[in-house]
Amino acid sequence: MRAQVTKWGNEMPSSFVCTDCGFETGKWSGKCPNCGSWSTMKESGRVLGKGGTLIQTGSKKKPEKIVKISGVEEARLLTGNSELDLVLGGGIVSGMLILIGGEPGIGKSTLMLQLAEWLGQSGKKVLYCSGEESAAQIHLRSKRLGVKSENILLLCTNDTEHIVESIEEELPDLTIVDSVQSISIGSIDSIPGSITQLRESTNRLLKCGKEHGVPIFMVGHVTKEGYVAGPKILEHMVDTVLYFEGEMRNQYKILRAVKNRFGSTNEIGLFEMTNLGLMQVESPNSVFLSNELAQIGTSIGCIIEGTRSFIVEVQSLATGSNYGTPQRVVVGLEQKKLAILLAILEKNLSLYLRSNDVFINLAGGIRSADPSLDLAIIAAIISSLKDSPLPENSVFIGEVGLNGEIRPVSQLDARISEASKLGYTNIFVSGFARLKSSTKVHKIKDIKALFQAIT
Repeated sequence: MRAQVTKWGNEMPSSFVCTDCGFETGKWSGKCPNCGSWSTMKESGRVLGKGGTLIQTGSKKKPEKIVKISGVEEARLLTGNSELDLVLGGGIVSGMLILIGGEPGIGKSTLMLQLAEWLGQSGKKVLYCSGEESAAQIHLRSKRLGVKSENILLLCTNDTEHIVESIEEELPDLTIVDSVQSISIGSIDSIPGSITQLRESTNRLLKCGKEHGVPIFMVGHVTKEGYVAGPKILEHMVDTVLYFEGEMRNQYKILRAVKNRFGSTNEIGLFEMTNLGLMQVESPNSVFLSNELAQIGTSIGCIIEGTRSFIVEVQSLATGSNYGTPQRVVVGLEQKKLAILLAILEKNLSLYLRSNDVFINLAGGIRSADPSLDLAIIAAIISSLKDSPLPENSVFIGEVGLNGEIRPVSQLDARISEASKLGYTNIFVSGFARLKSSTKVHKIKDIKALFQAIT
């Protein structure tokens, strides 16, 4: 492998970075030594100065005793949108670096332009930097979204250093970079979007934001697997990582915080795409529930995402297979979860499912790995197999063990309270749960007792 050459003529030694875990080594291998992923080691470069030595950034500081460090609790900057504030942990923190990703066209740039308008109308200065669109294109989009604030500054450039200089000169209350894959540092001999450019550009923005207390939003492209393109180390460098979820053609979009140093992880915010942009959903539970009750193959569960509980609808369809191998399809859940639950049903209830296609869907486009949905999934499958609806106003909350026992889940009182507020009167939970709530619930110890209660 040939060494890269800087513009000063110095050789730049190559290194290789795993795009899955961020592990770095000086030797290429087909398999990452750290995480074991194949074909993920990509060539990177180490940034050298004119003398051929590694560039050192930042002044040297002496270690301090942590108990003697004086800090001032700063008020968070509210965005003007309660759903976005909730996902961020209560608002924007000074010097915060946020990475927001999602599929093309899902609404990342739309939300960022709306965020600039919300803050601009409150008298805050916003610097919007775009490396993908021209000023005329952004102006047309701003007219469609009704952006009228005079506090928004637009900078169209691909030069990271130009963006940093503009931040230091203007000292805005918020900076938006759209996108991090389109900007680059001219002194580094690699193309925009490469591992070296992504890492060094993010590092420059991070250093600038922390020094001047300017929060920075970075829009990131995603791969076909749905992750931010580039090394995993990019997500480790930033303070907060947000992902857009939901089907492209669905009017509802879900913004999830998968990492947040200043708030709860897995917090979600719900938005509705309209002709005026993304609008917050006032009643989130209405997104995940249908209007009809007591449908065959449909059950209701309750999940915890971040600090909020949501009532969700689990849809199941079990029908005879037309092929030799029955299909197992899930939307919004892990594929292995369905295989485990079907095996538990066959073992404990003697239900023959090997000749049935089984389809599971979480309504509303939400995705969840909450184990409390186990009981709701099994109840929906039983309802579909028996071709009979479940009892009306029923909610199923519990984790199912491999022996068929129903185990209690965390924050059960909060889940029961949420279900009760929405009018659900038949709440099925684990018989081993200890409840503080006085709400009447049905305690069941295993799925055999569940089968008897709902059939």
